[in-house]
Amino acid sequence: MGNATGPLVIGHRGASAARPENTLEAFRHARNLGADWVELDVRRTADGALVIRHDAVLPDGRALAELAAHEVPETVPTLLEALGACEGMGVNVEIKNDPGDPDFDDADRIAHAVADLLVGEGEIGHLDLGEILVTSFNPATIAMVHDRHESIPTGLLAFDLADPEAVVARALAGGHVAVNPWDPYVDEQLMELAADAGLAVFPWTVDDPDRIRRLIALGVAGIITNVPDVARALVDASRLPPPPT
Repeated sequence: MGNATGPLVIGHRGASAARPENTLEAFRHARNLGADWVELDVRRTADGALVIRHDAVLPDGRALAELAAHEVPETVPTLLEALGACEGMGVNVEIKNDPGDPDFDDADRIAHAVADLLVGEGEIGHLDLGEILVTSFNPATIAMVHDRHESIPTGLLAFDLADPEAVVARALAGGHVAVNPWDPYVDEQLMELAADAGLAVFPWTVDDPDRIRRLIALGVAGIITNVPDVARALVDASRLPPPPT
């Protein structure tokens, strides 16, 4: 997973610096700005619909978990609609199922539904499971995806990497193909450990050009960013031969 000629440019919730995040418009604009992939967030409504939104509660105070699909605003797309808007790009599907959220489900029905949809869609149309990565901050949720359909690539989302060896070991034990770490923890040690384990590294969320250049030099597999146009230009520039001396 990744690009042999440089890291993948992954639009964080689409082109979220230029368009409303996690919307079809943001996903399509990410493609226009040169993104290779898109990262998006999935939640579950009261009647089991898979919808794209980072927060569990709408701006008007209503929780998605208390709404039926027909009550969700039109600006909140379904996962199936989002996959259609992302045609031609890979998709990092982050499942939101955190214990502190109003939509938390310890039965992990959302993991079952996401996995089943991806495998079903993988048989037809544009979707290629080789261009999919499913992640979650909830270890049980992502384990459920992996156990339900091992053909779906999964990754370990990590916020605290004070012990990078333990994080890499957990990713390997879980059968994951990637680690998605919070950017400040990405350094030479983590990259060496991940490379030895055969894991791709996708840091989030990186908008600073100097830091993007550093991550390119470190050899990350992809960069999750709110500004895919900035990252695209820097990745492309890194492929150019050095000027003559």
